[in-house]
Amino acid sequence: MEAGGDTAAPAPGGTEDLEDTQFPSEETREGEGVHPVPPDLKEEGLEETGSKDKDQPPSPSPPPQSEAPSSTSQLWSPVAPENSPTRSPENGSGGHGGDPSDEDWRSQRKHVFVLSEAGKPIYSRYGSVEALSATMGVMTALVSFVQSAGDAIRAIYAGEQTEDHKLVFLQQGPLLLVAMSRTPQSAAQLRGELLAVHAQIVSTLTRASVARIFAHKQNYDLRRLLAGSERTLDRLLDSVEQDPGALLLGAVRCVPLARPLRDALGALLRRCTAPGLALSVLAVGGRLITAAQERNVLAECRLDPADLQLLLDWVGAPAFAAGEAWAPVCLPRFNPDGFFYAYVARLDAMPVCLLLLGTQREAFHAMAACRRLVEDGMHALGAMRALGEAASFSNTSSASAPAYSVQAVGAPGLRHFLYKPLDIPDHHRQLPQFTSPELEAPYSREEERQRLSDLYHRLHARLHSTSRPLRLIYHVAEKETLLAWVTSKFELYTCLSPLVTKAGAILVVTKLLRWVKKEEDRLFIRYPPKYSTPPAASTDQAAHNGLFTGL
Repeated sequence: MEAGGDTAAPAPGGTEDLEDTQFPSEETREGEGVHPVPPDLKEEGLEETGSKDKDQPPSPSPPPQSEAPSSTSQLWSPVAPENSPTRSPENGSGGHGGDPSDEDWRSQRKHVFVLSEAGKPIYSRYGSVEALSATMGVMTALVSFVQSAGDAIRAIYAGEQTEDHKLVFLQQGPLLLVAMSRTPQSAAQLRGELLAVHAQIVSTLTRASVARIFAHKQNYDLRRLLAGSERTLDRLLDSVEQDPGALLLGAVRCVPLARPLRDALGALLRRCTAPGLALSVLAVGGRLITAAQERNVLAECRLDPADLQLLLDWVGAPAFAAGEAWAPVCLPRFNPDGFFYAYVARLDAMPVCLLLLGTQREAFHAMAACRRLVEDGMHALGAMRALGEAASFSNTSSASAPAYSVQAVGAPGLRHFLYKPLDIPDHHRQLPQFTSPELEAPYSREEERQRLSDLYHRLHARLHSTSRPLRLIYHVAEKETLLAWVTSKFELYTCLSPLVTKAGAILVVTKLLRWVKKEEDRLFIRYPPKYSTPPAASTDQAAHNGLFTGL
């Protein structure tokens, strides 16, 4: 059952009104399709979502290409059942095998390819790019054939069901990215995933460098410059399968932390400044603790959450597991043609990471001095101990990602949820955030987490359909009940026990919204700290500021 429109959903943000919400009598059960929407809802322009939608790239994104007629062409034969295990990153790009005739390769639910316009292989999620060169040549031929007619190919659909094969194409300058999937992800969601892969590549090389390389030599092997980045791309794609919240909601996840301590850490970052310092970030386990940005450099450009999430994923690489590092990094949404100089260090023996972005190439020692001040200040505040307790509470095997249990909500029947607040002050919209509890039983195994991720993707696609957007969905699946709800104040996805009734679901969501409201200062950074950096000691270093290269 799906419901939409102002009359179907309570007033935005009102937890008290949710108890009076009347759900239509039909329910959507797996295997039964979507029942017709009641006449009173159809009059408001919201219909069933049984037909395919024309998907658009998620915002912000490059200007969309024109839609090409979809085709039912199929590039490979029917594959193994959908619950096939996902191959580990070790068997990803550059691994053995990878020929399309290989059954192990064909059993994967989703493939992602990156190649040049000339058909030169660059990256493949599974298998060896050398063995897949012929397959990538076919992709290049498809794109060139459509372009010769003055059009641009966007997607190919093979089959009529949601889980049937989809091929999504994304052209980004001289690079072609292709997603081949039989998951419930929509074409728009797959395109967003490809954009994230492209952003990861640009963060290493910058867009201007990639364009210059291929302008000079069209058949250049870009893998020479991306050596070592394959694992980062593998981890990015794995996170979409296992923990899709960041990419799905376009937000970052914060470490649950008492507001006084978070404010004290923000004040500490404001005090520890250096010439050219643009952004300071404290993170642990890929989750944000706090961040402080330079007012004049970043405030006007609104630091995009995709860039911040890219940084959080980047510092989570094994290369930054210990010690300190100094490397250039590009923020594609901020400026794809320039770069910052990044100082990355682990603090004490904890997995807490300090990231300092600056605009001066020779500022390593100044950044290292800031690191020592931050580390001493955190010990004085007792922050290390507090973060250590939060990490030990987590049930994750690494115990490096502080989280909280869904039991903390106190709502029996609630298994998991994703919550993104939308009612944040306008001048803080540069930091969209979301929260979710730790995945616990029955979602402890990889297959179950993947199945839950598929359900969230399906609900998200229905809510944000470009032709028939909905506001409220109540879905009864085989092993769980789900409720998705979007208003002007929040976006919420909840996973409930299959025994929960509609009335029980209303009570659970009511308790959840009240709990989030009570705990919002601990779950979110409501007022990100800012500071102004001291002026540079010498104007001669301005020539080394690569941040604005190409503007």
